[in-house]
Amino acid sequence: MPTAKPSKPTHARPNPKVTLTTAFNSTTTAAPGFIDQLLNKIPLPRWAIYAILALILLVFLVCILCICIKCCCKGKKHKKKKKPDQQINLKDVNGSTTTALVQPEVDVEYGSADKNRGRILYSLEHNAQKSELTVGIKEASALKAMDFGGTSDPYVKVYCLPKKSKTYETKVFRKTLNPAFNEHFKFQISQADLGESTLVVQVYDFNRFSKHDIIGELRLQLGTVDWNHVIEEWKDLNEPSKFEQENLGEICFSLRYVPTANKLTIVILEAKNLKDMDINGSSDPYVKVQLILDKKKWKKKTTSVKKKTLNPYFNESFTFDVSFEQIQKLQLVISVWDHDKLSRNDAMGKIFLGCDSTGNQLRHWADMLSNPRRPVAQWHSLLSAEQVDSTLALKHSIRIPFTNKVF
Repeated sequence: MPTAKPSKPTHARPNPKVTLTTAFNSTTTAAPGFIDQLLNKIPLPRWAIYAILALILLVFLVCILCICIKCCCKGKKHKKKKKPDQQINLKDVNGSTTTALVQPEVDVEYGSADKNRGRILYSLEHNAQKSELTVGIKEASALKAMDFGGTSDPYVKVYCLPKKSKTYETKVFRKTLNPAFNEHFKFQISQADLGESTLVVQVYDFNRFSKHDIIGELRLQLGTVDWNHVIEEWKDLNEPSKFEQENLGEICFSLRYVPTANKLTIVILEAKNLKDMDINGSSDPYVKVQLILDKKKWKKKTTSVKKKTLNPYFNESFTFDVSFEQIQKLQLVISVWDHDKLSRNDAMGKIFLGCDSTGNQLRHWADMLSNPRRPVAQWHSLLSAEQVDSTLALKHSIRIPFTNKVF
């Protein structure tokens, strides 16, 4: 019988396809397993981890976006700055004018020669027989912008030196650099005094709750004017003088009138930068509120005295019974006094409001009348007592001693 061939031992050969598949699966599952193990080690829930990762990614994207926007803005600024330079013809530039190209953004102050403050149209006429000077404030143009919006709230203050017996103010014009005032003011000045007199015209920017900023001024030596005809001309405003006018301080108060109840309420709020009247450089100020009717002193009330201060805070209210007919003829005088125990109290400054007032005082009074039952507060610059008294021209009463009769 034929012998059977010994069978060859069969060895299981590895299937290459199987190994490749398993290898691929092992590689694809290795990474997720590692990430899962890493996330499991963090002692936070999965939703919190995902939220933190999303927040980090968002912050990163916002930072990149801000950097891109900043770079774009810089590029635009450089382009804008280069446009004016491209329009300059270097052939026309001679000598020292090249400094304007080196420093184009430097603001130069030229003092009295600064023409960026605007211009004003005024008129002058003197009547020798009446000893009367008539000053007309016509209009202004191209005034300097003092507010953030690129405009101003201009008004004009007019007075004569050296006497300065009266100070007039025009109406305030809102948000304009080209106001048309068309107002006239009269001063009693003789022909002989014209040679030593100076007319001061100052343009201010009105601010209700802060100090009024001066835009510019014009000073005219009246002795050099030809009075044979009426003067009317435009002139540039100059830089204001810093030494001529004495600062007497400011006061803030509110006015409220209720027509149905015939009640006038004045609230004295505060004052600041008052003049020092005592040797120690301080004062003891108090405020007197006075009503003037038909040029006679009618009613009066005073605040408490604040010791040793130039910036007193009062916040004291006073109410008067005033009918609607009387409010139209009334003059309100607010005066600040320095209290002295051993001597007479000194007037530190005054201001008066009413239908006969002008400028900021008239505007405050008109705002009160046009807004009944609503308090209207405003700051005012104090004037000298002599100036206010001469403007009011009060009829002084005579009191007979040891009696209560007044004539």
